[in-house]
Amino acid sequence: MASGNTLEIPSQHEVSTHGAHPEGEPRRRDFLSIAAVSAAGVGAIAIVVPLVNQMNPSADVLALSTTDVDLSKIEAGQGITVSFRKQPLFVRNLTPVEIAEADKVDVKSLRDPETLEQRTKGQKNWLVTLGVCTHLGCIPQGITSGEDRGQYGGYFCPCHGSQYDTAARIRKGPAPKNLAVPDYKFTSPTTITVG
Repeated sequence: MASGNTLEIPSQHEVSTHGAHPEGEPRRRDFLSIAAVSAAGVGAIAIVVPLVNQMNPSADVLALSTTDVDLSKIEAGQGITVSFRKQPLFVRNLTPVEIAEADKVDVKSLRDPETLEQRTKGQKNWLVTLGVCTHLGCIPQGITSGEDRGQYGGYFCPCHGSQYDTAARIRKGPAPKNLAVPDYKFTSPTTITVG
């Protein structure tokens, strides 16, 4: 072979460091990886957010999920039944005697211990409960005058004999819990919004 032509073979170190960037500087491949992951994340969010939002209730459904109740026509000792989410809602204006009866009960003796204050929202005379017995879902009597209120003066469920006191707390019978108190707030001295 010709003596003037020599082939130089680079060392392993020279091959592995060819085109390398100084330590700590991002390479083009790193930038492309970060950009691709970021774009995929933004794309996923752009798809997921509308998908989740379509599952939220619409404005007309939300409007039906609350009920306003005018308290101005309910005198002390009277109650009314209002429809709330297709269930009866009992709104009762307790008398001072009914409040005193509820307050004198030893709460520790109750199956589902709650004071009257815990069951009312700052105005002890207004008791708002769902009108559904907690045993099997019957509608108790006692919200209107002349109906059986049981031996505790509150509500009586004719299906299986559950009896509730003036604070709608279970006192006798198979019901495991007090009549449920829904979320509600006073929007004026004579109006509540339930739900």
